[in-house]
Amino acid sequence: MKEARQRAGMTQKEVAEYLGISERYYRFIESGARGGDFEIWDSLEELFGIHQRILRKVSPD
Repeated sequence: MKEARQRAGMTQKEVAEYLGISERYYRFIESGARGGDFEIWDSLEELFGIHQRILRKVSPD
């Protein structure tokens, strides 16, 4: 998901604002430490144009 966010030219703060969640919560989701609810994943899929199954894959930094 980090790669998709960076390709979109967005910061973690911008994505969090788009989702209506805290930046900290978004960081947890992006790192795989938290799951997030279905609405968040649907919004991320729409924002990045990438299926959420692909977004959910956590890759090492």
